[in-house]
Amino acid sequence: MAETTHQAPHGHDGEGQTRRDFIYLAAAATGAVGAAAAIWPFIDSMNPAADTLALASTEVDLTPIAEGQAITITWRGKPVFIRHRTAEEIEAARSVNLAELVDPQPDEERVVEPQWLVMVGVCTHLGCVPLGQKTGDAKGDYGGWFCPCHGSHYDTSGRIRRGPAPANLVVPEYEFLSESRIRIG
Repeated sequence: MAETTHQAPHGHDGEGQTRRDFIYLAAAATGAVGAAAAIWPFIDSMNPAADTLALASTEVDLTPIAEGQAITITWRGKPVFIRHRTAEEIEAARSVNLAELVDPQPDEERVVEPQWLVMVGVCTHLGCVPLGQKTGDAKGDYGGWFCPCHGSHYDTSGRIRRGPAPANLVVPEYEFLSESRIRIG
């Protein structure tokens, strides 16, 4: 008795070709998963460390800061000035003619709540820390902050008014979490 086989065109068995394709796909998929598993620790090591993430933002309780007082906190390795401004300081900051300023910026754009001024306390000239946070510190000619290194004077909104500094003190990104609590960063 003769046995007959069915040959696909071009001498290939249709079922064998499907099996070979499956083996290629399975091998490729296994290789891709293996490569991803091997490279994942390297990619994961590029994420910021836990201590860096912890410094990315900070929360500050404003309750102990009385009107007219200021505190300095450290955020991302820089001093941040938080001042509870008086009504006179707010008025002085808002009554300035913007055309007179080196870096014109209205006070309203620099604060979320008028009584709270939050700024990075680094002089924009050469990176010194200006005076004016403590009682008895020189506050400059405009009642704000004064950098004694080269004589930059900042007003009660942290805007540069006189001296070599080219820009206002930087206002970091911050938001109020409640009436007396802010998150910086």
